[in-house]
Amino acid sequence: MPTPLSVLTGNRDFRRLFVAELVVFGSDWFVMVPLLVLLPELTGSGVWGALVLAVDTGINALLLPYTGTIADRVDRRKILIAANVVALLATTLLFLVRTTATAPLALVAIGAIAVAKAFYSPAASAALPNVVDPDELAAANSIAGSAWGTMTIVGASLGGIVSSAFGPYVSFAAASASLLAAVVLTVAIRRPLQAPRDPDAAPVRTWHALLEAFQYIAARPRLRALVTVKSAVGLGNGVLTVFPLLAGMYAVGPLGAGLLFALRGAGALVGPLVMRPVLRHRNWLLPGLALSMGLYGLGYVGVALAPWFWLVGALVFVAHFAGGTNWFLSNYALQAEVPDHLRGRVFATDLMLATLAISISQLGAAFFVDRVDERVILAGCGLITVTYAIGWRIATRKLSVAGQPSPAE
Repeated sequence: MPTPLSVLTGNRDFRRLFVAELVVFGSDWFVMVPLLVLLPELTGSGVWGALVLAVDTGINALLLPYTGTIADRVDRRKILIAANVVALLATTLLFLVRTTATAPLALVAIGAIAVAKAFYSPAASAALPNVVDPDELAAANSIAGSAWGTMTIVGASLGGIVSSAFGPYVSFAAASASLLAAVVLTVAIRRPLQAPRDPDAAPVRTWHALLEAFQYIAARPRLRALVTVKSAVGLGNGVLTVFPLLAGMYAVGPLGAGLLFALRGAGALVGPLVMRPVLRHRNWLLPGLALSMGLYGLGYVGVALAPWFWLVGALVFVAHFAGGTNWFLSNYALQAEVPDHLRGRVFATDLMLATLAISISQLGAAFFVDRVDERVILAGCGLITVTYAIGWRIATRKLSVAGQPSPAE
C-alpha cells in the first residue's frame, strides 16, 4: 500500500496540486490574521472582524451548490487558475483599508476572495482522485487533509509575525505573491483533472444538475450522514471571532493571535496523520466522526474555563486535532462513495452545509461579541457542537460505511 511520502515524492501531478493548495491556503491566512487584528484597531470594535469571517463563509455557503455544478461541467484546471487570479486581484484592494472610513472595503475584498474560494474548493477536492492511482487515494487524502492545517500553522504564524514586524500591508503583498505561485503550479499539472465526458451528451442545465445531486444524496442514508458531519464543527466556529480578543485579554497582541490560529492549524495537521489507521477499519468511521465532533466541542468548553494562555493554546490544539480528523475522515468516505460525474456537486453540497453552519455561528458571535464576556461565547459554541455530535450519533447509529450499501440504502 503506497505511503503518503511515496505518493508525494513519486507522483508529480499530485505534488503540484498539493503544493498549489498549500500556497492558496497560506495566502488566506496572510490576509485573515493581520486583517482580524487591523480592523478592531481601526474601528474600536470586534464586530468588523466577525463580519469579515461571516462574509467569507456566508458567500461560500451561498455559491457552493452552483460552483460544485461548474466543477462537474467545466475544465477544473481552468476553474482553479481563474479562481486564483480573481483572489489575487481582490487582495490588492486591502491595501486601501487604512482608516475607519475605508474599513468596509475589507468586506468587499473578502467577499470577492470568498467567491474565488467557492469555485476553487469543490474543483480541487473533486480533482484529487484524478491525479492519483486508485491505490494511492487513501495516502493522498491523508496528505491533502493536512494541507489546510499545514498552512494554517505556517500562514497564521508568519502572518502574525510579518504583521507585527512589518505591518499588515506587507502580509497582504505576500498573499498576492502566493496566489501567483499557485497559478503557475496549476498550469504545470499534466494529468486531466476530471474523467472524460461523453462529447455527444446534451449539456445539463445547472438547476437540473443540482437537483440530480440533491436527489442522489437524499436517496442514500450514508451520504446524508456524511454530508452533515462537518456542520458540527461549523456550528462551533464562532470561536474564531474571539481569537483576536483573547490575544488582547492575555496581552499577547498580534503574535498571540497568530499563535492561536497556528495551533488551530497544527491540530488540524496532526489529526489526519495520526488518525489515518482508522481508514483500514471502515466500520470505525462513523463512531470516529461522532467522537471527533464531541472532542472539538469539549476542547472549547475547556478554553472558556482555562486560566492561563498556554493552557488555552493546548486546548485549541486538541479541539482542532479533533476537527481536522473530522474533516479528513468525512472527505475520504465521500470520495470513496461518490462517482466522478457527481463528485464536484456532492462535495459542494458538503462544503455548503459546513460553511452555512460556520456563517450562522460567526454571525451569532458577531451579535454577542461586544455584549458578553468572550468566555461565554467560547463555552456556548463548544456546547452547541457537543449537543450536535450526540444527536448526529443517535441518528446514524444503525448505519455503517463498511462494505457496499444495503438494499435499503
